[in-house]
Amino acid sequence: MKKILIAGCNQEISSFNPVTCDYDFFQIYREEGIREFNTGLNSYIGGAIEELKNYNDFEPIFTYYAEGTAAGPLEHSSFVRISDEYFHSIKKYAGKIDGVYLSLHGSMGTTEELDPEGYILEGTRRILGNSVPIVISLDLHGVLTSKMLDNCNGVTSLHTYPHVDFDDTGKRAIKMLSRIINDGVNPVCARIRIPTLVRGTELITEKGIFGEQIRYAKSLHKNEKILSAGFLICNPFTDVPELCSQSYVFTDNDRELASEEALHMANTFWPNRSKMQGKFTSIEDAVSSAAKMVGPIAFTDAADAPSSGSQGDSNAILSEIVKQKYPHSVLASVVDPNAAKIAQDKGVGSFINVPIGGAFDKRYIPLELTWEVISLSTKPFMPENWGFFLDPGLTAVLKSDNITLVVISKPIMQTDRSIYLRNDGTGDGHPLDPKDFHVTIVKSPHCEPEFYDDWVEENFNIDAPGSTSANLPTLGHKHCQRPMFPLEKDTEFNPEVEFYSR
Repeated sequence: MKKILIAGCNQEISSFNPVTCDYDFFQIYREEGIREFNTGLNSYIGGAIEELKNYNDFEPIFTYYAEGTAAGPLEHSSFVRISDEYFHSIKKYAGKIDGVYLSLHGSMGTTEELDPEGYILEGTRRILGNSVPIVISLDLHGVLTSKMLDNCNGVTSLHTYPHVDFDDTGKRAIKMLSRIINDGVNPVCARIRIPTLVRGTELITEKGIFGEQIRYAKSLHKNEKILSAGFLICNPFTDVPELCSQSYVFTDNDRELASEEALHMANTFWPNRSKMQGKFTSIEDAVSSAAKMVGPIAFTDAADAPSSGSQGDSNAILSEIVKQKYPHSVLASVVDPNAAKIAQDKGVGSFINVPIGGAFDKRYIPLELTWEVISLSTKPFMPENWGFFLDPGLTAVLKSDNITLVVISKPIMQTDRSIYLRNDGTGDGHPLDPKDFHVTIVKSPHCEPEFYDDWVEENFNIDAPGSTSANLPTLGHKHCQRPMFPLEKDTEFNPEVEFYSR
């Protein structure tokens, strides 16, 4: 029986979030707890578990898995603790395993380490030795670094945005690992780095231009000589030296084929770089335009998206709504633990006057209104399309005139409508359906179409301030290579093929 070590560490950060995170932002699973959590789940490891059922000669060995919520940079001491715990968990298997599958993200960052995934892989290689094949999976927004490629044998990455193919990506990782172990293939990788950061609706793989790249990468898997192919658009908010878009192709010892296909993907991507930028409406224009429309309307506030690493405490759009005396009903959310606590102390039915917004990010000026406390909750809730619970902490639904506000204590993903649908204090009803409001503020860069786009009159992509703004030149990158489009409009691209093999 061949023993396959399974572990992982996943987190996405925004380097521009002024608030760091720590060890407590992670859920830690150990040994069989990893199997129990992921079995049947649409997750990388869930897919790996399912795929392993097809191999009678593979025995999974679960060691350590850290799943972190998107946030600001990870305190380095917390990263050291996590990586040390992981290294300790695998040491006893040195010389006793036949392969490794690591579920990583690719867009981690600490207050000191700018390549955490590379550090983890380098340490794994040091402990387990050079002969053990290691295959990793990455988010489509991952930053694939030279150190990562130097220390692994294969890579798989997501093929969808918004992301829905986590399990498939884990399955592909196991398939590649099987070909290395059982079939004796010799992976060689060709990688092209493209000096471009991208953001915007054209990245939606189902309907945007970027989907052409992904469909081509997927088509390459029909060739038996190609072990894995993908395209990474990185997370433009993780400001690290190797931040860029990139194509990669792994073949069975065929450098020419790997190079040809990686170059094809890179060269077809580059001409579309301008189209793959955010298209914005100012806050002022969006509010004034929406006021004249029938509705319902969505305001996308990607600049304050917790799923991308923001704090979720922006009140920028809400403040403009108040300033313009918006005449219709408004549904919004904000992370403000102090306001939630005051509401809890006062109780349902009470009236409170508290500053809202800017609880963490001081670029936002708190907005003071008188609010009625409508409901309170401490319950986690399940997203509409993900199989795990989100914990917003103490939650209060507040109302002031035409504005209904869900105030939560912790930043959580808002990639669907669940933050609004599940906040009646019981976890059972749907008292805050966005369809019942004229405008809903959505703190996510993109959601699946059925959540908003399929039924709103218009979804305004708003040029708001924040640590995950799609207006990329405004962020203030310090570490990524320069020139970099669109930070420098005159950036040139001279493709160079980098080869990696072990």
